Amino acid sequence: MDISVVVPLYNEDESLPELFAWIERVMKEHGFSYEVIFVNDGSTDRSWQVIERLKAQSDKVRGIKFRRNYGKSPALYCGFSQAEGDVVITMDADLQDSPDEIPELYRMITEDGYDLVSGWKQKRYDPLSKTLPTKLFNATARKVSGIKNLHDFNCGLKAYRKEVVKNIEVYGEMHRYIPYLAKNAGFQRIGEKVVHHQARKYGKTKFGLNRFVNGYLDLISLWFLSTFGVKPMHFFGLLGSLMFILGFVAVIIVGVSKLYNLHNGMPYRLVTDSPYFYLSLTSMIIGTQLFVAGFLGELISRNAPERNKYQIEKTI
Repeated sequence: MDISVVVPLYNEDESLPELFAWIERVMKEHGFSYEVIFVNDGSTDRSWQVIERLKAQSDKVRGIKFRRNYGKSPALYCGFSQAEGDVVITMDADLQDSPDEIPELYRMITEDGYDLVSGWKQKRYDPLSKTLPTKLFNATARKVSGIKNLHDFNCGLKAYRKEVVKNIEVYGEMHRYIPYLAKNAGFQRIGEKVVHHQARKYGKTKFGLNRFVNGYLDLISLWFLSTFGVKPMHFFGLLGSLMFILGFVAVIIVGVSKLYNLHNGMPYRLVTDSPYFYLSLTSMIIGTQLFVAGFLGELISRNAPERNKYQIEKTI
């Protein structure tokens, strides 16, 4: 099979028939063998009934229904696990992503050799309250991930080589960082394509400012896990050692200062009367705790069942 189109959705019953008809037309025009996997993320409208009707009309339709709303990342994870196409395309169900982009995305994967191609909605039809935070968010994601050529990490329209979706785990709200997950899994050929962005035709946006707060927290978590996930002692142990040494040196300075004044008959005060003594002691305690946290992290990592799971491309 050439293409699997994975469409996560939540309360998009009005747009689904038009979206599938559009995808079907594009696929027939270019002679692709394909499937469309609709992942119903606990919709409370008639989305599932629409999917069932589309399934009855075409054997190209497949559906997954969640009992409740879990989020976009779980929907993509389940869609990826069911996808059988050589190239997997993801798009949103609100008709803001154009299926006319599919042939070129497919070509970039199969002919240009990309592992992943992300859409870039260079011209957006969103309010300023959404576009400005999005630009800041993407700039931060480029800096942290090291993927300098992507301008729109959160674009729902993406194309993947099948091996990519089968070797990454999309969880929590990590769908925003799938290119980063792919890079960490060893897929370095990541490209971008300017895509057309259409104004929403049906329903209402699921956008909220809390997505940016959660997005930054997820980015920090992903950076930490990719950098220190299998070697926590390198982070906690180093930081703890530095704090302990700093506090220990400060305590020595406080003690030597008192002894010097005492030896030379100069006025002095008790070590416990100095605020620097308590600051130094606190630094040593925190340093010890961080070091122990790193040690415990190493013990947990050592016993993790996937500690020796590596991405092997081929063997001969």
